[in-house]
This record gives sequence, structure tokens and C-alpha cells, in this order.
Amino acid sequence: MKFKLVILTVLTLVLVSCNTTKKTSGQNANAQITNTTWELVELDGSKIDQTNIEGKKIQFTLNSTDQRVFGNSGCNNFNGSYNLEDGLRIKFSQIASTRMACPENEINEQEVLDVFNKTDNYTVNGNKLMLNIGKRAPLAVFKKVAPKDKIVEKYWKLKKLEGKEVTMANNQEKEIFFMLKANDNRLQGFAGCNSLSGSYKLEDAQRISFSYVATTMKSCPDVSVNEAEFLKVFEQANNYSINGDELTLNVGRRASLAVFEAVYF
Repeated sequence: MKFKLVILTVLTLVLVSCNTTKKTSGQNANAQITNTTWELVELDGSKIDQTNIEGKKIQFTLNSTDQRVFGNSGCNNFNGSYNLEDGLRIKFSQIASTRMACPENEINEQEVLDVFNKTDNYTVNGNKLMLNIGKRAPLAVFKKVAPKDKIVEKYWKLKKLEGKEVTMANNQEKEIFFMLKANDNRLQGFAGCNSLSGSYKLEDAQRISFSYVATTMKSCPDVSVNEAEFLKVFEQANNYSINGDELTLNVGRRASLAVFEAVYF
């Protein structure tokens, strides 16, 4: 009887271990593809060379903070939502793009967008990401793009504002943060009550400038956060410094406007 109990216990532990391993493996795979810029290298079996393309390339990024996808399909920007599930399954929804009048392009933008509308699973091989439907050949293959700078593709949580420590209010929806997306030079974040967005430009000597910064227009009378003070940081900042996981936005050689801390998920 004791022998049977030992066998049952061992089998139970093995099954639990296998399930845990599968879950961890799936989570690791999901983490591999989020918060990373992916550049198109193959579309429906045809090789795509974007080496000599000036300006925006066909790329996309999955933002893990809000399950949003952002990218460029060759001329127009696009965005939407995504959902990751176990078994390397992924589903995109509400894909929409801008409607710019674009010069004739070798790559049909609609074919690029169709990839996201059809995809239901993915595979990763080294620095390559394959978006697939069923067990067919990949709809598209993308390569991982190394960030040009340590400041981009990171979640920066506000730590200090004008030299004062910042603490999250009890009734605040989420912490104040921003991210710089590498593929389309977009700024996105949260100012305490409203979401913010805009553009940014990086230059040599750790110079940075922000433009077209705008927010949603929610009213949060019960949240004690001075959003205007935080937004001024993006109006005034013209340079930055990074020390480990700490980012400082500055104007000239004055004391820092704001200090942020990198958060990894």
C-alpha cells in the first residue's frame, strides 16, 4: 500500500512539474516577442530587403503594458490590439491604419496588414519571429531590431519630479510612466489621470526633443496629481543621461527636470 502511495505521489509531482515547465516556457516565449521592434524580412515566401530604405521601415512592436500593437506597413502607421495565449498562440484585433497618400511602393501595404488579420500563432527561432496561420508556411518573417539607444523600448516609471520624490496616489489608476517606441519615434505613456502620446527625436551627445505631445481629456477630480507639471518635462527637456536603470531628463545644464526608473516585466 505504501509503495502504491509513493508511486502516486511521484507521478503527481512529475505532472505538476511538467505543467509548470510548460507554463513557464510559454511565458518566456511571450516575453521574448513583446517590447521589441520586429522588422519584416519575408512576406508570403518572398524575401524583403529593407537595408537601403530611408525613413520608416515595415516594422511592428507589441507593447506588453496595454496589449497594443504599433507599427508601419510601408507608408502608413497602424495600430491595434493583441492577445497572447498558451501554445504560442496570438490573435490581433481592431487593426487600423492611417490613410496617407503614398507613392507607389513595391510592397502592397494591404498584404502586410492582412498578415496581422490572419495570424493565429507564432514561432521564434533565434532573432527571427514567424507569424503563422495554422500549420502552413509562415505568412511573414521578421527579424529583431536592436534598439539604437538605451533609452528606447523601455518602460520608464517617474521617480522624481523637480527634485521631489513621487509616490503613487491611493486612487490613481496606474503609475506615471512613458515609453519611446523605436520603430516610429512615438512617445506614449500615462500622466497620472490621462494617457499621453507624441513624437520624439534623438540626436548625438544624448540630446532629445519632444513634439506634438497631447493627452486624453479625462476628468479625474479625486486624483491629486499635477499632470501639467509632469507634461512640462517633455516641453522643456533637451538632453538626458542614463546611469544603470535610472534616466534623467534635463534642460541645459540645470538640475534635472525629472528622474525615471526602468521597470522590467
